[in-house]
Amino acid sequence: YAAYEAKNIDLLTSTANLAVFGLRHLGAESGQTFQGTIEESRIYDRALSADEIRDLALNQPSAIKPYAWEQSGAALNDATLLVNGTTLGMKGQPPLDIDLQPLPPTAVVYDIVYVPLETPLLAAARARGLATVDGLGMLLHQARPGFSAWFGVEPAVTPELRSFILADLAP
Repeated sequence: YAAYEAKNIDLLTSTANLAVFGLRHLGAESGQTFQGTIEESRIYDRALSADEIRDLALNQPSAIKPYAWEQSGAALNDATLLVNGTTLGMKGQPPLDIDLQPLPPTAVVYDIVYVPLETPLLAAARARGLATVDGLGMLLHQARPGFSAWFGVEPAVTPELRSFILADLAP
Protein backbone atom coordinates (compact mmCIF):
# COMPACT_ATOMS: atom_id res chain seq x y z
CA TYR A 1 0.00 0.00 0.00
CA ALA A 2 1.08 3.56 -0.42
CA ALA A 3 0.47 6.80 1.38
CA TYR A 4 0.68 9.42 -1.32
CA GLU A 5 -0.93 12.55 -2.58
CA ALA A 6 -0.77 13.25 -6.31
CA LYS A 7 -0.77 16.96 -7.22
CA ASN A 8 -1.79 18.29 -10.64
CA ILE A 9 -2.48 14.79 -11.90
CA ASP A 10 -5.85 13.32 -12.71
CA LEU A 11 -5.08 9.60 -12.77
CA LEU A 12 -8.61 8.68 -13.71
CA THR A 13 -9.19 10.82 -16.78
CA SER A 14 -5.70 11.90 -17.86
CA THR A 15 -4.64 10.95 -21.36
CA ALA A 16 -1.10 10.78 -19.98
CA ASN A 17 -1.66 7.70 -17.86
CA LEU A 18 1.38 7.34 -15.63
CA ALA A 19 2.10 4.63 -13.15
CA VAL A 20 2.23 6.34 -9.76
CA PHE A 21 5.68 4.98 -8.98
CA GLY A 22 7.05 6.81 -12.01
CA LEU A 23 5.84 10.17 -10.73
CA ARG A 24 8.50 10.43 -8.06
CA HIS A 25 11.16 10.63 -10.77
CA LEU A 26 9.64 13.60 -12.57
CA GLY A 27 11.36 16.94 -12.15
CA ALA A 28 9.61 19.99 -10.74
CA GLU A 29 9.53 21.51 -14.24
CA SER A 30 7.05 18.83 -15.35
CA GLY A 31 4.24 20.44 -13.32
CA GLN A 32 3.46 17.00 -11.93
CA THR A 33 4.62 16.21 -8.43
CA PHE A 34 4.57 13.30 -6.10
CA GLN A 35 4.02 14.26 -2.48
CA GLY A 36 4.50 11.69 0.26
CA THR A 37 6.19 8.36 0.58
CA ILE A 38 5.59 4.86 -0.60
CA GLU A 39 5.26 2.94 2.65
CA GLU A 40 5.40 -0.45 1.03
CA SER A 41 5.67 -1.76 -2.49
CA ARG A 42 4.48 -5.29 -3.12
CA ILE A 43 5.85 -7.26 -6.03
CA TYR A 44 4.37 -10.61 -6.99
CA ASP A 45 6.09 -12.95 -9.37
CA ARG A 46 5.02 -16.39 -10.53
CA ALA A 47 8.47 -17.46 -11.73
CA LEU A 48 10.60 -16.46 -8.74
CA SER A 49 10.24 -17.33 -5.09
CA ALA A 50 10.24 -14.60 -2.44
CA ASP A 51 13.83 -15.55 -1.54
CA GLU A 52 14.92 -15.31 -5.18
CA ILE A 53 13.37 -11.85 -5.54
CA ARG A 54 15.00 -10.71 -2.31
CA ASP A 55 18.39 -11.98 -3.53
CA LEU A 56 18.19 -9.75 -6.61
CA ALA A 57 18.99 -6.67 -4.49
CA LEU A 58 21.52 -7.95 -1.97
CA ASN A 59 22.93 -5.36 0.44
CA GLN A 60 20.74 -2.57 -0.93
CA PRO A 61 18.24 -0.96 1.43
CA SER A 62 14.78 -1.03 -0.07
CA ALA A 63 11.14 -0.53 0.83
CA ILE A 64 10.23 -3.22 -1.70
CA LYS A 65 9.08 -6.40 -0.01
CA PRO A 66 8.74 -9.57 -2.08
CA TYR A 67 5.75 -11.85 -1.72
CA ALA A 68 4.95 -15.17 -3.33
CA TRP A 69 2.15 -15.10 -5.91
CA GLU A 70 0.02 -17.26 -3.65
CA GLN A 71 -0.06 -14.38 -1.12
CA SER A 72 -1.45 -11.83 -3.59
CA GLY A 73 -5.13 -12.23 -2.77
CA ALA A 74 -4.77 -11.63 0.94
CA ALA A 75 -2.55 -8.59 0.36
CA LEU A 76 -5.03 -6.79 -1.89
CA ASN A 77 -7.38 -5.87 0.96
CA ASP A 78 -5.45 -2.68 1.71
CA ALA A 79 -3.95 -1.94 -1.72
CA THR A 80 -4.59 1.45 -3.29
CA LEU A 81 -3.14 0.61 -6.69
CA LEU A 82 -2.91 -2.66 -8.61
CA VAL A 83 -0.69 -2.61 -11.70
CA ASN A 84 -0.53 -5.48 -14.18
CA GLY A 85 2.94 -5.08 -15.68
CA THR A 86 2.86 -8.44 -17.48
CA THR A 87 1.67 -9.61 -20.90
CA LEU A 88 -1.20 -11.50 -19.25
CA GLY A 89 -4.44 -10.26 -20.77
CA MET A 90 -2.76 -9.24 -24.02
CA LYS A 91 -4.19 -10.58 -27.27
CA GLY A 92 -3.08 -14.21 -27.60
CA GLN A 93 -2.17 -14.50 -23.91
CA PRO A 94 -4.23 -15.89 -21.04
CA PRO A 95 -5.88 -13.36 -18.72
CA LEU A 96 -4.33 -12.36 -15.41
CA ASP A 97 -5.98 -14.75 -12.96
CA ILE A 98 -6.47 -12.66 -9.85
CA ASP A 99 -9.45 -12.14 -7.56
CA LEU A 100 -10.23 -8.42 -7.25
CA GLN A 101 -12.79 -8.88 -4.47
CA PRO A 102 -10.31 -8.04 -1.68
CA LEU A 103 -9.50 -4.62 -3.21
CA PRO A 104 -11.05 -1.67 -1.37
CA PRO A 105 -13.64 0.34 -3.36
CA THR A 106 -11.18 3.25 -3.68
CA ALA A 107 -8.47 1.18 -5.40
CA VAL A 108 -7.24 1.96 -8.92
CA VAL A 109 -6.48 -0.88 -11.34
CA TYR A 110 -3.92 -0.10 -14.04
CA ASP A 111 -3.19 -2.54 -16.86
CA ILE A 112 -0.25 -1.67 -19.13
CA VAL A 113 -1.69 -3.93 -21.86
CA TYR A 114 -3.13 -1.94 -24.79
CA VAL A 115 -4.28 -4.72 -27.16
CA PRO A 116 -7.00 -5.28 -26.29
CA LEU A 117 -7.54 -1.97 -24.59
CA GLU A 118 -10.31 -3.48 -22.47
CA THR A 119 -8.54 -6.42 -20.83
CA PRO A 120 -10.35 -8.98 -18.70
CA LEU A 121 -8.63 -7.41 -15.67
CA LEU A 122 -9.98 -3.94 -16.47
CA ALA A 123 -13.43 -5.32 -17.28
CA ALA A 124 -13.53 -7.12 -13.92
CA ALA A 125 -12.38 -3.97 -12.13
CA ARG A 126 -15.02 -1.82 -13.83
CA ALA A 127 -17.68 -4.42 -12.98
CA ARG A 128 -16.70 -3.91 -9.33
CA GLY A 129 -16.95 -0.14 -9.76
CA LEU A 130 -13.20 0.39 -9.41
CA ALA A 131 -11.35 3.15 -11.21
CA THR A 132 -9.26 1.85 -14.11
CA VAL A 133 -6.40 3.05 -16.31
CA ASP A 134 -5.60 1.37 -19.63
CA GLY A 135 -2.18 0.92 -21.20
CA LEU A 136 -2.58 3.24 -24.18
CA GLY A 137 -1.07 6.24 -22.37
CA MET A 138 2.03 4.22 -21.57
CA LEU A 139 2.34 3.13 -25.22
CA LEU A 140 2.06 6.69 -26.49
CA HIS A 141 4.59 8.09 -24.04
CA GLN A 142 7.01 5.19 -24.64
CA ALA A 143 6.91 5.90 -28.37
CA ARG A 144 8.01 9.54 -28.00
CA PRO A 145 11.80 8.99 -27.59
CA GLY A 146 11.96 6.44 -30.43
CA PHE A 147 9.94 8.63 -32.78
CA SER A 148 12.16 11.58 -31.93
CA ALA A 149 15.35 9.56 -32.53
CA TRP A 150 14.14 8.24 -35.89
CA PHE A 151 12.46 11.32 -37.31
CA GLY A 152 14.06 14.24 -35.42
CA VAL A 153 10.68 15.49 -34.22
CA GLU A 154 9.42 15.31 -30.64
CA PRO A 155 5.77 14.28 -30.93
CA ALA A 156 3.19 15.64 -28.50
CA VAL A 157 0.86 13.18 -26.83
CA THR A 158 -2.54 14.82 -27.19
CA PRO A 159 -6.17 13.75 -26.90
CA GLU A 160 -6.28 13.84 -30.71
CA LEU A 161 -3.35 11.41 -30.96
CA ARG A 162 -5.03 9.10 -28.46
CA SER A 163 -8.25 9.19 -30.52
CA PHE A 164 -6.29 8.49 -33.72
CA ILE A 165 -4.60 5.44 -32.17
CA LEU A 166 -7.88 4.25 -30.66
CA ALA A 167 -9.45 4.32 -34.13
CA ASP A 168 -6.54 2.31 -35.51
CA LEU A 169 -6.80 -0.27 -32.68
CA ALA A 170 -10.53 -0.74 -33.24
CA PRO A 171 -11.41 -4.20 -34.61
